[in-house]
Amino acid sequence: MSVTLDGDKSGSVPVRARTFAGGPRPEAVPALVGTACTAVGLIDVAAGVFPRFRHSRMHTLAEVLPGALGPFAAALSLSAGVLLLLLAHGLKRHKRRAWRAAVVLLPAGALAQFSYRHSILGTLVSLALCYLLVRHRREFAALPDPRSRWRALANFVLLGAGSLGLGLVIVSAHPRRLVGSPSIADRLQHVLYGLVGFEGPVDYSGDTSWTVGCSLGALGLLTAVTTIYLAFRPEHPAARLTEDDEARLRALLERHGGRDSLGHFALRRDKAVVFSPSGKAAVCYRVVSGVMLASGDPIGDVEAWPGAIERFMDEARAHSWAPAVMGCGETGGEVWTRETGLTALELGDEAVVDVADFSLAGRAMRNVRQMVKRIERNGYETRVRRVADIGEAELARIRRAAADWRGTDTERGFSMALGRIGDTADRDCFVATAHKADEQSADSPYGDLKAVLHFVPWGSDGMSLDLMRRDRSADPGMNELLIVASLQAAPRLGISRVSLNFAMFRSALARGEKLGAGPVLRVWRGLLIFLSRWFQIESLYKFNAKFRPRWEPRFVVYRTARDLPRISFAAMQAEGFVHLALPRPLRSAPRRPCAHARPPAGGQDARPA
Repeated sequence: MSVTLDGDKSGSVPVRARTFAGGPRPEAVPALVGTACTAVGLIDVAAGVFPRFRHSRMHTLAEVLPGALGPFAAALSLSAGVLLLLLAHGLKRHKRRAWRAAVVLLPAGALAQFSYRHSILGTLVSLALCYLLVRHRREFAALPDPRSRWRALANFVLLGAGSLGLGLVIVSAHPRRLVGSPSIADRLQHVLYGLVGFEGPVDYSGDTSWTVGCSLGALGLLTAVTTIYLAFRPEHPAARLTEDDEARLRALLERHGGRDSLGHFALRRDKAVVFSPSGKAAVCYRVVSGVMLASGDPIGDVEAWPGAIERFMDEARAHSWAPAVMGCGETGGEVWTRETGLTALELGDEAVVDVADFSLAGRAMRNVRQMVKRIERNGYETRVRRVADIGEAELARIRRAAADWRGTDTERGFSMALGRIGDTADRDCFVATAHKADEQSADSPYGDLKAVLHFVPWGSDGMSLDLMRRDRSADPGMNELLIVASLQAAPRLGISRVSLNFAMFRSALARGEKLGAGPVLRVWRGLLIFLSRWFQIESLYKFNAKFRPRWEPRFVVYRTARDLPRISFAAMQAEGFVHLALPRPLRSAPRRPCAHARPPAGGQDARPA
């Protein structure tokens, strides 16, 4: 397939889009400053805790300074050091607000270094770092990330635990001036009292009590102030797809939706979107933990993809987010890597069944055929329909059943899940249901419904599996039954291809079990089988293989190898495997789970990403 290099046919892609990923990046100074800021923060903390950890020549001269200055300078040094440690990561990410805070804190730390520790070297290092920040201020222009108030609780827990540990060090850092031999419990009680501004049971000779008290009070005040700030600052909610964006995306999918089986999942309403300058292409994404995570190929005309990709990369650069793409196809991966200089890595394979080639006949399909026949003899029947052909009352039962059968506390899905069932805007989706009239049906809120499969359109002649849910009390094999029923009903619905589940690392599992596989491949396969205890990688691959699909490779696109851990963690958050939120008792109101995303990427109840 030929793909032009111009952005929306209006000339070459601007050089800025190419140099962002392929040429020199302005990252050296922020990385250096961030690392230096960490070092200075540690020095300031050490200076606050151990005022004589390095004897200073200025000590004799400084003896004439007012004695009250010592405890307050120690508290200032300690507070500045802790805040600098917290700001170091933001500086490495070019964040403007982190730069502003560091420019204020570094002179304060320098003052504390000179007045308490009497260290000229420590003062000069802090001022030199402040000079570098001011000198290269244009490098720190990244906008803040989307945020939510649960970070206030995380700050309270983490910084509170750190303050408690650091407080124990402060209390124990003056053994020669301790009065008596206080126990660990006494020291811990002294720390807890000191964090809230009260005197504890531990006593010292000289002015050390003032120094320890001021340091503990500073830590407590720092924890309280930062927590209150995070709790009451204006919240920046996660991006949402607007009605206008959704309408424009649907128009692009109507013309170009047959290109990518994941295209319809761009209509998830918890994604944001950037369009190319001409509006002929778009990239949908979500920002998770500082990673700008796109999914699938860009939407729209292939010739306009470079323009949309350029906008995506500009947005990532403006916020200093790590750009990444999960599950793009081969053509999409080629365009992404060529236009941006990013790197592509094969992530797994998508199982696609050509309806014309599917048959239950033959030895290879014996197990599926026997299972389906057995379930049908037990009295189950199937129905495969468009959402538009289902009555509202029945559709409500399907939604309620899919929600109650989800099996997890949180919704899961991002790259291969639509996020809803039966929406008025999704009348062209497909639903396959399994029914059996029995004694429980009369009392069940779902009637005779036993299992549900939901498909989204893939162009005009395809459909892509969204979710699979079933009643746990139903006979095993419900998912196999409904997939076979959907494939058999596909010609009547005008469907010639069906995209099923995505199997991660499918090629490694397939090659590793063959005769002659090398030791490295066998070890890799063994590790994947071990991980399948939690993520069920192998069982999902074998489930897909039952239907004799053709395998289409999918890729992850990333900037550098050191970004892969961040991207992996962000992807797990986006898919719902890692859930960071307030504890349930502290949430404003409990939310009823809604049936709009697939369950975990494991077993046979999901279309995993």
